[in-house]
This record gives sequence, C-alpha cells and structure tokens, in this order.
Amino acid sequence: MNVEEISQLIKARRSVFPDMYEDREISDDTIKLILENANWAPTHKKTEPWRFKIFKKGDSLQRLSDYLSGYYKSNTPEEKFSEIKYKKMQAKPLKSACVIALCMHVDPNSGLPEWEEVAAVSCAVQNMWLTCTALGIGSYWGSPKAMLEANDFLNLGEHEKCLGIFFMGYQKPIELKSTRGDVEDKIEWL
Repeated sequence: MNVEEISQLIKARRSVFPDMYEDREISDDTIKLILENANWAPTHKKTEPWRFKIFKKGDSLQRLSDYLSGYYKSNTPEEKFSEIKYKKMQAKPLKSACVIALCMHVDPNSGLPEWEEVAAVSCAVQNMWLTCTALGIGSYWGSPKAMLEANDFLNLGEHEKCLGIFFMGYQKPIELKSTRGDVEDKIEWL
C-alpha cells in the first residue's frame, strides 16, 4: 500500500451536502462495497455493533423525507418553526441517491461501555466516508433529532438506536477545500 495515497484520500474527505449531488443513481453493488468496507471497522470484542438501514431512490426516500419534515413540524413550537428548515428537511433525502440510517446494536451481555460501541460505529462510518471519497461519491453524516428518536420509524429493537443518517450522491464537479490546525499544537510527547 502507498501511504501517500492513503494520506491523500484521508485529506480529501469532505462533508458534501445533497445540493452538491448530481442526479445519478448509486448501484446496489457500490452501496454493498461501501458497507463491506464499513464492516471492517475496529470493534472491541468483535461485537460489530453497526447496523444499516438503506433508503434508495423512490418511495423509501419519500418516506424518509415525509418522516423528517413531519417530525420537525410536529415537534417544533409554532414560534420557532421555520418554513425554510421544513423545506430543507423535505428536500435533502430527495436530492440524495441514497441515505443510510446509521444504527447501533448494543449487546447488553458484552460488558462493554456504550461509548466503545459508538466509537466502533463511528469508525465504520469513517470507512464508508473514505470509500465514498475514493469513488467520487459525496457524503455526510447528519444527526437530526428526528433520527435520534426514530426507533419506531426504523423498526429498531430494544437494544438498538439510530446515531444519524449518511447522505450520499455522486458529487458535482465542485472543489471543496478545508484546513486543519497544526498537529504539533495538539500533541505532547511524554
């Protein structure tokens, strides 16, 4: 493996939002590849806590759109309600080629603290994100309150919860830049 290519891939990863997606389908095989790479994330005691619920073109994305916007409308006081935010909640899934609910199954008998399982799911999401980047698929992890409380909508079990949603779509040819502070400011040699 070429460490320079891996470093370039990591540094190229960006949050790419549905307004930046082309109207182009992502094949089932490509989605399976992305999730296969997610499945190789590190996991303490090999609990593999990640679970994925896939919303793809058509009715399932419309159901997600209806759920997100309906949740926002039902759970936002009238004085705080924003028609703009409501319409964005409706539009984001419909502008995406695929949206994946990022769920976690916690085995109550594992003896692991929940934060370790959240960390494992986060590593799986990073693998998804890097794979998407390599494939020219824009993506981002959103965590609207509607999804954090979506157990019934997603038909989750007693020991499951949703940690957010992963929006995906082939990225329009837009250059996205980012910066990071100097790593030397964040380390201490002991």
